[in-house]
Amino acid sequence: MRRLAAFLTAIWAGAAWATPPDIITEAQYAEPTTRYAHGVLGDDVEWGALVLTVDRCLDCATKMIDRVVIRLPETRVFEDLAPRLFVDDDGATQVAVVESDRDRGARLAIYDETGLVTATPFIGQANRWLAPVGIADLDGDGFVEIAYVDRPHLAKVLRVWRLAGRELREVASAPGISNHRIGEDFISGGMRDCGAGPEMIVASGDWREVMAVGFDGKALSSNRVGPFEGRDSFAAALACKD
Repeated sequence: MRRLAAFLTAIWAGAAWATPPDIITEAQYAEPTTRYAHGVLGDDVEWGALVLTVDRCLDCATKMIDRVVIRLPETRVFEDLAPRLFVDDDGATQVAVVESDRDRGARLAIYDETGLVTATPFIGQANRWLAPVGIADLDGDGFVEIAYVDRPHLAKVLRVWRLAGRELREVASAPGISNHRIGEDFISGGMRDCGAGPEMIVASGDWREVMAVGFDGKALSSNRVGPFEGRDSFAAALACKD
């Protein structure tokens, strides 16, 4: 089954590490379900639960490995490939996921071992989805930014949100961007750093070009990497071979 063994796929480690009492060391989806028949990722199977492996500090000398299961209500699913484990500005581990509601479509949500931390608004309509680009401190201010393409098949808007404490705030957006085509069981592009800071690798909205997008804290800047000629075009860009 596609995505049956989907585990964490991205760890953001740019913040200064300060060991929290509890550390999430692994995240994966579980409890496959067909209750949300959108099929944007190539089949009708989504996920009903998020499973976190947590390293708990009992007395700062003794640790216990715990398994936390977070189940969504019957009206929602994780419409995603894999959860994304990252470290926030306080050194705490959190997990970013795509969560879809039967009536309101997708949102980007952040969870930790206690449950939901924060989330973007739902898109507002069933069968409307978003495709994550990546997680990084894009502008070097010490706070994590989370980027996704809002409706990569329709609206094609790149949105960047800053996570500060337990709040997400949209800080930039740009039209004419995509990173997914209907039915593909993968999301194209991602994050790279070729020595001048993090950049987002995405496709132009018409899928003719591979683009590198940077964020300076105020605005997004886009540069053409090269023509889109299949998945290898993204691999070369992510490897800084453009």
